[in-house]
Amino acid sequence: MILACQSICHSFGTNVILKDASFHIEEREKAAIVGINGAGKSTLLKIIVHELTPDSGQAVLAKGRTLGYLAQHQDLESRRTIYQELLEVKRDVIDLEERIRALEKEMKELSGSSLNAALETYTRLNHEFEQKNGYAYQSEVTGVLKGLGFPEEEFDKEVSTLSGGQKTRVSLGKLLLSRPDIILLDEPTNHLDMASIAWLETFLLNYEGAVIIVAHDRYFLNRVVTKVIEIDNGQVTSFQGNYSDYAAKKARIREAQMTAWLNQQKEIRHQEEVIAKLKSFNREKSVRRAESREKMLDKIEVLEKPTEVRSEMHIRLEPEIVSGNDVLTVEGLSKSFGSLSLFTNLNFEVKRGERTALIGNNGTGKTTLLKILNGLIDADEGSFCLGTKVKIGYYDQEHHVLHMEKTLFEEISDAYPGLDNTKIRSTLAAFLFTGDDVFKKIGDLSGGERGRVSLAKLMLSEANFLILDEPTNHLDIVSKEILEEALNRYTGTVLYVSHDRYFINTTATRILDLTERRLVNYIGNYDYYLEKREELSPPAAGNSGTSGEEVSSAGKLDWKQQKEEQARIRKRENDLKRTEKEIFELESRDQEIDELLTKEEVYTSTSECLKLHQEKEAIAGRLETLYAQWEELA
Repeated sequence: MILACQSICHSFGTNVILKDASFHIEEREKAAIVGINGAGKSTLLKIIVHELTPDSGQAVLAKGRTLGYLAQHQDLESRRTIYQELLEVKRDVIDLEERIRALEKEMKELSGSSLNAALETYTRLNHEFEQKNGYAYQSEVTGVLKGLGFPEEEFDKEVSTLSGGQKTRVSLGKLLLSRPDIILLDEPTNHLDMASIAWLETFLLNYEGAVIIVAHDRYFLNRVVTKVIEIDNGQVTSFQGNYSDYAAKKARIREAQMTAWLNQQKEIRHQEEVIAKLKSFNREKSVRRAESREKMLDKIEVLEKPTEVRSEMHIRLEPEIVSGNDVLTVEGLSKSFGSLSLFTNLNFEVKRGERTALIGNNGTGKTTLLKILNGLIDADEGSFCLGTKVKIGYYDQEHHVLHMEKTLFEEISDAYPGLDNTKIRSTLAAFLFTGDDVFKKIGDLSGGERGRVSLAKLMLSEANFLILDEPTNHLDIVSKEILEEALNRYTGTVLYVSHDRYFINTTATRILDLTERRLVNYIGNYDYYLEKREELSPPAAGNSGTSGEEVSSAGKLDWKQQKEEQARIRKRENDLKRTEKEIFELESRDQEIDELLTKEEVYTSTSECLKLHQEKEAIAGRLETLYAQWEELA
């Protein structure tokens, strides 16, 4: 055991955050801490690293072990470059190398016993240098920087000039290079693109120390963790397995708890009715029996009603009118900012009912493309047109569609003047804004709260074409799942940008990958994209003479081929199900016949025996054919 949390309790005023929280972390274990926003995840991390003192209990790190912590927000102030800042983590190795080089110079002037002593020191220092991976420390630093999304041309940027997200990546790089025995990461994927998140997953999976992660990225948690520590209403519970395992177990536990609570409530009501009836008889015996039952009822430990997961945020997305089949057509779209070319000659279509995820590394122009489609900025070249009866609903990750000076109530009432006060309040309540919350100014809300207001406006828009830019940013896991369900039920069309791979995997029917200033089509979810991307991605721009038209044509061909392939797969799966069903039915009948042949009234009847044996032979012949079919299909 490397870390033990023992009976930790903590409150902020009257708000109880942690109640008697106990769990432990083993050597090399990878664990996640999950819970809704405000559950106390970051608070628990701060208690573990002793930034916060609990009301009672303690977090104990094993003797002689080191701990590293990455908070959500970093404010590095350094005059060093990015590369120099990470290199400082290897200061002990750099100093050791300098001592070795200095000793090499000294030995040229030494002889006899002095030289022998120097050689012994030299051998010892070299061994220590090798143990600390000294010959590869510079490439290790370079590898971490590139893995976290810093290209070599940015290595010389001064840290103090970086954005908050870039500083967080630098801090993460320093932490990973320092290799403590246990790493605590608070939302490490917030400022990483998909390639960097995939790199971090691999790094942590191979990391020799233990890791505790707070993250809303369920795909990331599924890949990395083997234990989930849940905080729910102050109670801390540990579950073995990844996030999907935890979610399934939690659903079963919640169902069992709800059943137990309902049964107990039913029994309590029954006893109360019996007591009231006995008292109504107004006889000494019946009163005594009523009092006896009351005492028994008082001793019952009343179960708490389990919290309803789905009773939080309520999203219902439904288009007002049905659009035409052709929702969006984009032809020859290009955009540059100065010398930076984001994309050139983009050609694609969006059909009614599709849920299309637009993915790509940071800086490829995904948000810019959405802004062009919403008429917020102009393209340099090309055009796009919307289909018949298409009505756009836009969700902007920076929430520019909100007015910071307005209250929540004004934001909704001004956008939808036909709504009465009751409808406005009920809509805001569905997104967890109740009472005086509706009079808060938009500018005073957190990122997650602004996201919920934007979703409320989106729901009221009754649009049939939703264009969403990072809709899951700042949402907790429960809220993300509610949004996923709403989008999967939505009968309109969706085009969105997201870095949330679990969200993409759950909702997307098609993926457009913006890479090398081109779009590549994948007809499927994120898992399908991972399976096919090597096959379908265009070659690197520097090594390819392919023109924009050729790539576009290839993209259309790929899309058609994928559609055909998807149809073939669906047919094969249906054929496989039918075959398996017939095999099951025939095998069941074969067993029935065997049982019938053991009965005296059957095996004593020649005609019945002959009839059943003929049926068995026919079944055996058909099964042989079906087994061959099954092998081919499976």
